[in-house]
Amino acid sequence: MCTNKFILFCMGIVMSVSSSAWAGDDTPLYKDRTAPIEKRVDDLMSRMTLHEKVLQLQNRASGRLDEIDRIFAGESYGTTHEMSMSAYDCAVMYKELQHYMRTKTRLGIPLLTSAEGIQGIIQNNCTLFPHALAQGSTFNPELIQQMTEAAGEEAKAIGIHQILSPVFDIARELRWGRIEETYGEDPYLIAEMGVAFIKGYQKHRITCMPKHFVAHGTPSGGLNCAGVSGGERELRSLYLYPFRKAIRETSPWAVMTCYSAYDGVPVTGSSYYMTDILRGELGFKGYTYSDWGSVERLMTFHHAAGCREEAARMALMAGVDLNIDSTYETLEKQVEEGRLDVAYIDQAVRRILTVKFELGLFDETYGDPKLVKKVVRNAEKVALAKKVADESAVLLENRNDILPLDLNKYKSVAVVGPNSNQAVLGDYAWTMGDTKEAVSLLQGLQESAGDKIMIRHAEGCDWWSQDKSHIAEAVEVVRNSDIAVVAVGTRSTYLGRSPKYSTAGEGFDLSSLELPGVQGELLKEIKKTGKPMIVVLIAGKPLAMPWVKENADAVLVQWYAGEQQGCTLADILLGKVNPSGKLNVSFPRSTGNTPCFYNHFVTDREEPFDQPGTPEEPKGHYIFDKPEPLWNFGHGKSYTTFDYVDCALSDTLLVASDTLKVSVTIKNTGRCDGKEVVQLYVRDKVSTVATPIQQLKAFQKVLVKPGESQCVELSLPIAELALYNAKMEEVVEPGDFEIQIGAASDDIRFKKTITIN
Repeated sequence: MCTNKFILFCMGIVMSVSSSAWAGDDTPLYKDRTAPIEKRVDDLMSRMTLHEKVLQLQNRASGRLDEIDRIFAGESYGTTHEMSMSAYDCAVMYKELQHYMRTKTRLGIPLLTSAEGIQGIIQNNCTLFPHALAQGSTFNPELIQQMTEAAGEEAKAIGIHQILSPVFDIARELRWGRIEETYGEDPYLIAEMGVAFIKGYQKHRITCMPKHFVAHGTPSGGLNCAGVSGGERELRSLYLYPFRKAIRETSPWAVMTCYSAYDGVPVTGSSYYMTDILRGELGFKGYTYSDWGSVERLMTFHHAAGCREEAARMALMAGVDLNIDSTYETLEKQVEEGRLDVAYIDQAVRRILTVKFELGLFDETYGDPKLVKKVVRNAEKVALAKKVADESAVLLENRNDILPLDLNKYKSVAVVGPNSNQAVLGDYAWTMGDTKEAVSLLQGLQESAGDKIMIRHAEGCDWWSQDKSHIAEAVEVVRNSDIAVVAVGTRSTYLGRSPKYSTAGEGFDLSSLELPGVQGELLKEIKKTGKPMIVVLIAGKPLAMPWVKENADAVLVQWYAGEQQGCTLADILLGKVNPSGKLNVSFPRSTGNTPCFYNHFVTDREEPFDQPGTPEEPKGHYIFDKPEPLWNFGHGKSYTTFDYVDCALSDTLLVASDTLKVSVTIKNTGRCDGKEVVQLYVRDKVSTVATPIQQLKAFQKVLVKPGESQCVELSLPIAELALYNAKMEEVVEPGDFEIQIGAASDDIRFKKTITIN
């Protein structure tokens, strides 16, 4: 015992000498940028009171420049946010706020400044990029990394250090309102897009916050925040996949929790999910940030805690480091009364301070208001927003090659529908509902076509109500024109700015996936005119549109595509841009046809003796219909054609540590430049547990000129073929695997077999 005390005494002397060596006698060690971060954190924490530590576990919203002292009162918090100012005003405020933290608080601890950045920074006047669902349909991770590098430049100028994105939820429950915030239905695609998204922001030393951990996006009944059913195998095979890959490849410094429960356990209050899995299994090293109000909901929503104090204690002990609601205000008193071990406070504070040091917040300047006007929403960024929009649009149908429009044939165009003169940006764009800052389809066509065609316009109906009184007006406009372009779909706007009549977005879930309101009737009345009809779906999710597939001459999908939405649609309709997007989420035949994701188990859809029924002749399973999607994952047409000429494998006999190389040659057999997404799927032919009928495991988007060929190289690490067996062991089972190469999940051009020993 005496020996141990002597050792501890000597260690204390050494640490004291070391501190002096790094920082000198007058400068605290934590302010010495040359000292190791771990020692800087140790030194700072040794100087903090319990009250100061508890404040680091909380968020405090910023206000106007003249409100700083009133709001913060000489105290530093863990994080702050501001989501209503212009980019310039916010930059000015943040610069002064961080100066205040350094000079007017006892220890000078800076704030982590947070902002939504899923489709560009949410401060007013920042570039409005396409929403996440549109980003996913580009199948171009490199382009999305360019997008977040551009958005990150804006954030850096404003003084923002932390982005509350990307969303790793999986779009399998289409009634859920937040489908537009996801990258789609496939975990591999989500991971690839998410990794690229994070890397772009990280270029500017800005950390991202993958969310919502975990399994939030398939709520019961499609109702936001409702519980998610599932087991351990589904958790690891599906929901954890994007988080695992992003943590391994990008080491983000923050992760956001979710509101929901998985398998009956509220995730925010679970040490199993927040510590054992997130930190132990996935190796996450940063700090965790509660979704807004999720800790208090342990009491008010899940009824897993009987009071605010219990909810706070449960979340902190589970591993939720920083909380956005007010329940963590109770922690100080709980420690003083012996109801909470201060070690949990210290653990969380250490994680948050480590991130602040890692991001350089103690050593760097904070934003540059003078730079804002130069870098925010400049011409280069607007052009990039247009490029992302161009690559995200998906051409689903094009009968008789009616698109692009032949202006020698069509001299007048009727542009109708509730989304025809309204750009829809989604639920985390900074604009109000009118979105005057963005280009609508009508505006885009008027600008792009000029005086080459006559454009007539009428909306015909709104996007949500049962009001049919204006349908006749739209029909008359179509009768007087050569062709109709009808823009239908959903609408959503930023939840923090009082959205009205939203039919998608956070908190706005649908019980039916039919076109909302009377949009379907508008389409049917226009069809009766006999004029060619182009349907443009501008939406935040797939809708059930079998009538549209059967009756429209062309169907073009544009998920919320940012401020250049109308310019992109006009350029595609007129042939200035060749569409290259692919579906990242399948379209259902009906609401009852959901879920309809492509990577289902064999038993969940296929029976060889089954034939689809009709109302006149009901048959088995869905007695009036078939369970397959209307349009499947990966589908997307082009104005040119591609032949898949050859496919070669580097080997057919491999082991778990190998990487398979696949060479695919494609040829542009059409008359214009085109981009094709070559997709690689895998099917495990025999497995000890159920595995999907196919799983995307590689893809690449390439530009090919007419008459030319290009060889595409795809890599498949054999470790990607692992499953969780009956004993929940992650293994690559020996046996045969089918390698599928094609243009969509239901358009496979080559099938090869490999054997794993």
